[in-house]
Amino acid sequence: MGNRVAREDYEWVYTDQPHADRRKEILAKYPEIKSLMVPDPRLKWIVCMMVVIQFLAFYLVKDLDWKWVLFWTYAFGSCINHSMTLAIHEISHNTAFGNSKAMWNRYFAMFANLPIGLPYSASFKRYHLDHHRYLGGDGVDVDIPTEFEGWFFCTRFRKLIWIMLQPLFYAIRPLYINPKPITQLEVTNLAFQLTFDFLLFWLWGAKPVVYMLAGSMLGMGLHPISGHFIAEHYMFLKGHETYSYYGSLNLLTFNVGYHNEHHDFPSIPGRRLPMVKKIAAEYYDDLPQYTSWMKVLYDFIMDDALSPYSRVKRKLKGDVKQE
Repeated sequence: MGNRVAREDYEWVYTDQPHADRRKEILAKYPEIKSLMVPDPRLKWIVCMMVVIQFLAFYLVKDLDWKWVLFWTYAFGSCINHSMTLAIHEISHNTAFGNSKAMWNRYFAMFANLPIGLPYSASFKRYHLDHHRYLGGDGVDVDIPTEFEGWFFCTRFRKLIWIMLQPLFYAIRPLYINPKPITQLEVTNLAFQLTFDFLLFWLWGAKPVVYMLAGSMLGMGLHPISGHFIAEHYMFLKGHETYSYYGSLNLLTFNVGYHNEHHDFPSIPGRRLPMVKKIAAEYYDDLPQYTSWMKVLYDFIMDDALSPYSRVKRKLKGDVKQE
């Protein structure tokens, strides 16, 4: 548990990210893929159903013993809340109402944010689009761990702690790497969320609030679904910076596992990404891929060649236009 990781820096590259060129090549060969770039009419109803389920769970846990509150927090609430963060990820690409109704998507994301307990949907949108546009970009892509994370979390035990604390690092990393001025939408998101949290506590007490907040923290920490944080871009194989997962947990995560397909075509809703893989199979079948996020977590912790430094990073050229 004390073995140190050999890597002492990121994998610096001097080439552009692969997704833009692959997208152009695929569209030239399969122009029918453009027909998939429309909103998913089911998404808003699925999200509404998930919010209602969590509201019902808030009511049901208010009278449980604390041991059962904690049990259901990890067994159920963490799954729903992590799934809801990925619904917000979907909505950030305007797949609920389309590009012509961008503000509808922003406010709907705030609605989806309510059962998570922590206001983040407005900020996530701004940073996530930078992640797509400037994948691995030094000082811009806040999905890349900081120098401190790479230096300190360098043993198996420390990597385990790092995975458990993923929500914390995702929250503070943007403030260190790429701070941005606060927008009116972020203020609105904060006001909506704090009002909801206060009303939940006022109506039903502390247990639903603990269920909500702890569920979000646990679901994005040491949890099977959180394997996607590592699986998506950590360099398990040299020369590959994005990986897809084709396992059953895609059913709970809006197909976020189809990550090469998603970065190639971010405007295509998750529900249709398997169609992209089917149409352009020769572009994806031979790429490195996973079938288990739990194995990804295990391998990341136990493999002494892997650490938070195991990310492809690049210096950006020219004008950088951020959200």
